[in-house]
Amino acid sequence: MTTTPPAPPAAAPAGFAFDFDDGNFYRDLIAAAGDSSGQQQAIAPQDVSLIVWVQAVMWAARFDALAPYHPTAVGVHARIDRRPAAERATNRNKNIAALYASSHVANAVYPEREHVMRQMMTVLGLDPDDTAPDPTTPAGIGTLAGQAAVRAHAHDGMNFLGDLGRTHHGPAFADYTAYRPANTPHELTDPTRWQPAQRPHRRRAGGGPGDKGVFTVQQFLTPQLRLTTPYTYEDPARFELAPPEHTRHPDAPAYRQAADEVLAASAALSDEDKAAAEFFDNTYLSVLQSTKAAALAHDSGLDLDAWVQLLFTSSVAQLDALIAAWHHKHAYDAVRPFSAIRHTYGAQPVTAWGGPGLGTVDDLPATEWAGYLPPGDSPEYPCGTTTLIAAESQAARRFLGDDTLDWTHTVPAGSTLTEPATTPEKDVELHYATWSDFTRACARSRVHAGAHFPATTERSLHFGTQFGDRAHDFVQRHVQGTPDH
Repeated sequence: MTTTPPAPPAAAPAGFAFDFDDGNFYRDLIAAAGDSSGQQQAIAPQDVSLIVWVQAVMWAARFDALAPYHPTAVGVHARIDRRPAAERATNRNKNIAALYASSHVANAVYPEREHVMRQMMTVLGLDPDDTAPDPTTPAGIGTLAGQAAVRAHAHDGMNFLGDLGRTHHGPAFADYTAYRPANTPHELTDPTRWQPAQRPHRRRAGGGPGDKGVFTVQQFLTPQLRLTTPYTYEDPARFELAPPEHTRHPDAPAYRQAADEVLAASAALSDEDKAAAEFFDNTYLSVLQSTKAAALAHDSGLDLDAWVQLLFTSSVAQLDALIAAWHHKHAYDAVRPFSAIRHTYGAQPVTAWGGPGLGTVDDLPATEWAGYLPPGDSPEYPCGTTTLIAAESQAARRFLGDDTLDWTHTVPAGSTLTEPATTPEKDVELHYATWSDFTRACARSRVHAGAHFPATTERSLHFGTQFGDRAHDFVQRHVQGTPDH
């Protein structure tokens, strides 16, 4: 039985136009407006595990919202009956369904910003209160898809609701694994293990002078990610990763060499190195925008369904890669460079970047050395950012059929956060012609940042790639209507 397509949305305000029939809700609306603006206000750009988890829930909902309008696709979390072919004659129903799915997930994750989603839906001429789970309307299909995605991930191990390991609800994403570091911020008793860093407290996020005499101490960010349910496998322990022998202290020559490699990179920092280090440290930029950039480079050959399938594939690769990475981070609990360098050289002078505005210093006491960027909030091995970028790179290669990225990001003069107003001295263009260029640059950037050892990032590239293959195969089975279950 065929049904009459829904009436067009109510007229949007004068001067605003979105072509529901031929447009692309993500490319033309969400990405064009800054697809993570709400997320950036709630989650710091370096909180990679939280950002990737939220994106995985969001893209699962969008994929499931479009599945009923596809000739063969079936949803991952929501198995909604296929709609008549006439309802996919244009992009109208798919755009509407995807926007309602996005709205439901955003409101569940960021309830304090529900007014922003209401405003967006209203501007588009959609009714934000049309949330009945009706499998015959695009709004209802989007709501069903959003509900199913949130329900599937509410108790997936990430502790989104803050109710795991507690009698009463705690903060969202709080650790319930009782992880405790082997070292304190003040004493490195085991030089092979992770030491939380101590940092000056900043009253205002993203800037402002530190509160004098007030410090914060790192915590392992979401150690429970290793227990979170992945899409493409059951147990992250199945993915072997050799121990980080380069930071095993009993092997003093290798330990010292690892520290020296980071010091050498620190001493040779260029403006481009600093710009790239900050670029890759910002998950909203380097991770979330890269697959979109590849899609734009191939846009003439991608329809709306392909855009959603590609970005869902990327998000699956990222989440599954990080879950496995966090498993090994927890297992190896490896030391970061700042601890290893200070332990190796003590108060001896080293040659390295001396801090904002100081450039390379020849007589810097090793006890005062710090990387160009603060170390990540987790043990060092493997590198989370390199692992997930390797995964998404391979996912995109498999989906798009080539290595092309063709992405240029300009870093304006004086715009770095670490050395504002002075670095870079002039505009720097970061250009990545291929995904291969992009992944290698990411690996280098983590060493230039002072956050990882070269051996760690090299292994992380190889470790992460396999999850791109798994994600591609997983999503394609759902696109073809032949999922495993």
